[in-house]
Amino acid sequence: MLQQYHQILVAVDGSYESELAFKKAVSIALRNQASLHLVHVIDTRSFQNISSFDTSMVEQVTKTAKETLDKYLQEAKEAGLDSVNYSIEYGSPKTIISKDMPTDLKIDLIIIGATGLNAVERILIGSVTEYVTRSAACDVLVVRTDLNNNYIKNNNNNDK
Repeated sequence: MLQQYHQILVAVDGSYESELAFKKAVSIALRNQASLHLVHVIDTRSFQNISSFDTSMVEQVTKTAKETLDKYLQEAKEAGLDSVNYSIEYGSPKTIISKDMPTDLKIDLIIIGATGLNAVERILIGSVTEYVTRSAACDVLVVRTDLNNNYIKNNNNNDK
């Protein structure tokens, strides 16, 4: 018997891998008639080391995240998803993606890219991704980059 998912969480951060994760999440949500929750977590710890901390930096990052999420929301609706929403969270991406949101939203599948935008964490093979796969109480799907871009080409053709 196939696993049926009802509440899917996809973490997006503007990276190529998170875009692939989003596209895969839309496809899985459509097949399962599931609700899709998009989240962008702004890691507030990255601003703590800046001596001249300015709230305008956080506002700019939030604005960029909102623009990206609005675009993804529109794409998901155009693909045929009725139940889709997003949130922008502030804090530790590891905890928010693996524990807080899954508990609050009763998530049964987390979809996340293999690596994100943080270059230092990329060296550690996606520190956030690694933490989520170890700590989440639900299923986790890690989406990796296809070197030939076959995922995007094939997925766009298969979803129609």
